[in-house]
Amino acid sequence: MNPSDKPPHLIGGAWAVLRKDLKLELRNKSIFGTLIIFVLSTLLLVLFAMGQNDLNPKAEAGLLWIIILFTASLGLGRTFLSEQERGTVIFLKLHTQALMVYLGKLLFSFLTILCANSISSVVFLILVGVDVTQPSLFILVIFLGTLGLAGATTLLAAVISKTARGGSLLPVLLFPLLVPLLLTAVEATTLCFVDQPMIGDPWNTAIEPLVTMISFSGVVIAASILLFDYVWDQ
Repeated sequence: MNPSDKPPHLIGGAWAVLRKDLKLELRNKSIFGTLIIFVLSTLLLVLFAMGQNDLNPKAEAGLLWIIILFTASLGLGRTFLSEQERGTVIFLKLHTQALMVYLGKLLFSFLTILCANSISSVVFLILVGVDVTQPSLFILVIFLGTLGLAGATTLLAAVISKTARGGSLLPVLLFPLLVPLLLTAVEATTLCFVDQPMIGDPWNTAIEPLVTMISFSGVVIAASILLFDYVWDQ
């Protein structure tokens, strides 16, 4: 982003913010490295706790989404704190609009969580020995869940960057907000782990949780767009 030029339109500004964050992450590997270490550590703890016991599909789906939730909350709590520490907040306020910053950060959060979720899901399925009977539905559920997580964590990360406690507050604030998303994500993921004769057509059964996940993401992102101006200018 050229300091002398203000991005001419919304997409250009959001892309500039996203590109800046991606370059810094590729250079420092701070967020993604933290996510991977946490995912592997959590998976090892899950395997140790399970021992030789087999879990039912709903328990497997619940464990997977617990790992995904805490990975996102611990890894992305510093999305805006890093701007405060580097002193780039003033630069962004001078050369971009609030909506540009939000969309750029939202895309960065989404891509980061999607990469972490893809890795954690594959490792989880392999180590726990879960058989995915509906792979296309599973991919869609992970995608929609990631979108909802990114929408919620982006605004809350901006809020906690204004507090003294910083990133440690994100898991506390995030969990109550994400209860509807987690319940429906676990329900939809369970359908991906169950044999088809037991549930009939899994896509028909999954319509309700999928619609709920889409609605949750839409509401959270729309509310964040409306509120971000106020949060960013504080």
